[in-house]
Amino acid sequence: MRTIHKLGFLFLLTLFLFLGCRNEKPEGDGPTYGTIRISVDESFKSVLQSQISTFEGLYSHAKINAVYSDEVQIMADLLLEKSRLVVISRNLTEEEKKVFEKKKKIPRTTQVAYDGVALITNKVNQDTFITYEDLMKVLKGEVKKWNQLNKRSKLSDIKMIFDSNNSGIIRYLFEKAGIKSFVPGSSFAMKSNEEVIDYVKNNQNAIGFISVAWVSDKDDTTQLSFLRNLNIMSVSVPDTSEYAGNYYQPYQAYIAQKLYPLWRSVYIISGESRAGLGLGFASFVAAEKGQRIFLKSGLVPATMPVRLVEIYHQELN
Repeated sequence: MRTIHKLGFLFLLTLFLFLGCRNEKPEGDGPTYGTIRISVDESFKSVLQSQISTFEGLYSHAKINAVYSDEVQIMADLLLEKSRLVVISRNLTEEEKKVFEKKKKIPRTTQVAYDGVALITNKVNQDTFITYEDLMKVLKGEVKKWNQLNKRSKLSDIKMIFDSNNSGIIRYLFEKAGIKSFVPGSSFAMKSNEEVIDYVKNNQNAIGFISVAWVSDKDDTTQLSFLRNLNIMSVSVPDTSEYAGNYYQPYQAYIAQKLYPLWRSVYIISGESRAGLGLGFASFVAAEKGQRIFLKSGLVPATMPVRLVEIYHQELN
């Protein structure tokens, strides 16, 4: 009997030590464990916080420290190897690719979603529609007052509000309008998308430019309070389009079909040269669970089909 008890005790001790070893935090990092720093465009802060918390919930030994900043700082973090990966609204430039070539590294770029740049105005502003052509004139400084868009408007100078001087949204709009700067005094930079929303809420002449992710998650009570104090403008497609004359808001279906003209891609760019935690997180975001988080946030997932439902309206005589 003593031999049996002794064998039983040794078995339990071995099992305990085995389970204890399995729960120890692994050294270094791999696709599902370790600690890394990433840099994220502040436009995508709300949705990336959801991605990170879900990933860390699934993998208890993974810790992702996200730094939210502007596009210029984000790319500097990647090129200087301060961050293992970045989440950004553009691909690498040729100059940036050459930096990796000199280091003999091959960056991995994954398109994970489609975003829209939403135009928000104060509730007092009755102009909730703008043509794509008029928007380009506003960006170029050719239209400076609200009554130039609508003669009945009682508002004065148009104030364009952005999240940062080095914003990815500003760079995107420069490319759209074919300009390199705004007319002095026409644009103002805040420090975040939240500050843009707050400024527009309290200034009737303002028009803010933010990511759709900040105004499209209907389960987010903070966003719902934002929407009660804002208008989201509808933008027409360019005159050259077969849909000319139609106006669209930045809803998922219209972004997915490229009918909303201010859509843009969202990328994860990794500088890792091995299968580390950065690659593991990027793979998660591009897979089903991560794509569903984008879907819920109001962005369009890049690797998962979006169900579009068309409703026909028939007038009754």
